[in-house]
Amino acid sequence: MPSSQGQAVKKTKNHVSEPRKALTIPYAAFLVLFVIFPILLIFFYAFTDKQGNFTLQNFQDVFAGDASNATFKVIGTSLGVAALTTVICIILAYPIAYILANSKYNKNKIVVYLFLLPMWINFVIRTTATRDMLLLIGIDYRTMPWVTSIIGMVYNYLPFAILPLYNTMLKLDKSQIEAAADLGANPFDVFVKTIIPMTIPGIVSAITMTFMPTMSSYVITDALSGRTITLIGGLIENKFLLSQLNVGSVYAILMLILIGASVVFERHFTEQGGKR
Repeated sequence: MPSSQGQAVKKTKNHVSEPRKALTIPYAAFLVLFVIFPILLIFFYAFTDKQGNFTLQNFQDVFAGDASNATFKVIGTSLGVAALTTVICIILAYPIAYILANSKYNKNKIVVYLFLLPMWINFVIRTTATRDMLLLIGIDYRTMPWVTSIIGMVYNYLPFAILPLYNTMLKLDKSQIEAAADLGANPFDVFVKTIIPMTIPGIVSAITMTFMPTMSSYVITDALSGRTITLIGGLIENKFLLSQLNVGSVYAILMLILIGASVVFERHFTEQGGKR
């Protein structure tokens, strides 16, 4: 009897798990068609010529001679824009997220949705509106392309910095903060030595969610700089529009490497923050 009951339970579990496995099929198909296959195609083009023969000439075209200067200039510009945007977003997002997550200051959760509302609007529309608004107040993208581009980047990606910080701050251990204050720590020490260490995972997530898309978000800089600022995403687009698929694929691999390094950075510091 016990063995028959065990077999019945096992069959029931199998019947339950089969529909769950079936639900993963659409996701697996999407992953193969729109993630794995495009990446394999990029690597294929990067290591072949127009006739489909294996070659490393594409990498030489990117990193050799005068082309290398242009390549590193674009990479440097992309990293610089991404880093500056990320720093500004974190500086602005941290106090906003703290206020939104603290019931003492924020009595109405609707305010949270007001800050996150721009994420629901198409970023091209937001960017066009930002350009027109800046023109109205006298900030011309044709004369101040760097200023307008950074403003546009911060406006578009600030919600992506607020959201992970907000979620982290909702889980803050209030007893540790109260204990630090009871033991004589002043507000500044409580903030630096207690609150910030507990929010490191949120900070790292906010940095990643801001830095990675900003580095390749060339549409914003194209619209707000009059195409005078070129990011690596824009360079890839130009190469593909000019039918230089092989060289463009090399730049795409470079962007994948930079994004992969950002992900490794995030995981490392998230794990370190979780061990504290």
